[in-house]
Amino acid sequence: MPKAFFLALTIIFYSSACQNKPLVYGGTKLKGVCFVAPPREIDANEFDKVKEVNATWVALTPYGFTRGGNPEFKYNKSSDGHWWGESPKGVSECAKMAHEKGLKIMLKPHAWIQSNQGSTFTGDLDFKTDEEWKTFEKTFGEYLIDYAKVADSCKIEVYCIATEFENFVEKRPEFWHKIIKEIRGIYKGQLTYAENWDCYEKVPFWNELDFVGVDAYFPLADEQHPQLNTIKKGWYEHRKKLEKFSSKIQKPILFTEIGYQSTDFTTHKPWESYTQHADNDPLQADAYRAFFEEMWQEQWLAGCFIWKWFPEMKREKEEKRQHKFRDRYTPQGKAGELVLKEFFKKQS
Repeated sequence: MPKAFFLALTIIFYSSACQNKPLVYGGTKLKGVCFVAPPREIDANEFDKVKEVNATWVALTPYGFTRGGNPEFKYNKSSDGHWWGESPKGVSECAKMAHEKGLKIMLKPHAWIQSNQGSTFTGDLDFKTDEEWKTFEKTFGEYLIDYAKVADSCKIEVYCIATEFENFVEKRPEFWHKIIKEIRGIYKGQLTYAENWDCYEKVPFWNELDFVGVDAYFPLADEQHPQLNTIKKGWYEHRKKLEKFSSKIQKPILFTEIGYQSTDFTTHKPWESYTQHADNDPLQADAYRAFFEEMWQEQWLAGCFIWKWFPEMKREKEEKRQHKFRDRYTPQGKAGELVLKEFFKKQS
């Protein structure tokens, strides 16, 4: 047998063996919350409240947007007349305060897509012409590059370049390869991208990033109020797929978002806003408990970010007294907050 042929077979065999080897994430797990951008300046004490639940990371999420089918992407380049926390200045100051409090940071820009009929799921973004796509790519790319500069100047530990762009990723992969290369030339930290739970396997550029980012709104149980063990069983098939995928590409998986509303049926379709369902704080707490008990110990899982955490959040009793809407995703002031505090404390 020729030596070259034997060498080729050896390389193929070795590569296949590596791909099937379970991935072990060697770092400390990321224990984070998704920090909602504040509309006005805040003080550093808001990050003490994050530490009270034993979180060690925050995700900062400045939004940009398109409106009415216009392909031009716009974002808040200055804090004048806009939400302070969604400007580069506000993000930079939040990053400084979080670092001073001993927290690490993932910067995670979000896109808000508004059609003439209302808001549209980011993954469905589409344009009819190549020129429209080019306009969007130019302006959206500027947004990503500007925040890459913020991430680098603030020494932010992880930059999540975008969130849930399924159709855009599938139709225009060349944009993503190019922008990742450009960001790598600016930013020296770790990179990820956040894809939706049902299509993360389709992303063609994971090998160019440090983490596979998954927004982990996996359906777990469809009952109004399932038992804890039922919710835990709902993770079984998802866990197998995630482990297999991580082994295949030899990358750790980071749950860039995971969250449940404090309502009935929240484990059925966690991505949906159940405004019509009754409050159910214990179910939200059980959903988090099921996640930690079933998934947190997995060696391929790099960590998670809880959706979502509000600065200057008034506690539940005060909100009810003032007849204010209680955000259903946040665990703040609810039983779910105690679950986070418990597991973030004892889990490495």
